[in-house]
Amino acid sequence: QVQLVESGGGLVQAGGSLSLSCAASGRTFSPTRMGWFRRAPGKDREFLALISWNGGTTSYADSVKGRFTISRDNVKNTLYLQMNSLKPEDTAVYYCAASSTRVGRYDYWGQGTQVTVSS
Repeated sequence: QVQLVESGGGLVQAGGSLSLSCAASGRTFSPTRMGWFRRAPGKDREFLALISWNGGTTSYADSVKGRFTISRDNVKNTLYLQMNSLKPEDTAVYYCAASSTRVGRYDYWGQGTQVTVSS
């Protein structure tokens, strides 16, 4: 079984930065890709970014491109999301996820970490 645990959320002023981490554990942890998502109150879950676990190829949603950076440390089995130039509309619960496939659904999800951006 794979477990994902996010950390690093909190309260920040608009224009500020936060860095999220997602620590993965489990003997079977060998993802093909990992991603970050968020869910704002009253809204659907939104894809933010993904990274191929071995090659490091990244992809971003337009809403965060140029402001957020996804990265990973294969040795530490940790996924990161550096968030800069934060806006009040970035307020949401942020989730990391892991998938064993190149496309399609994600198999494992973290419990989420709250990010609140004040204006």
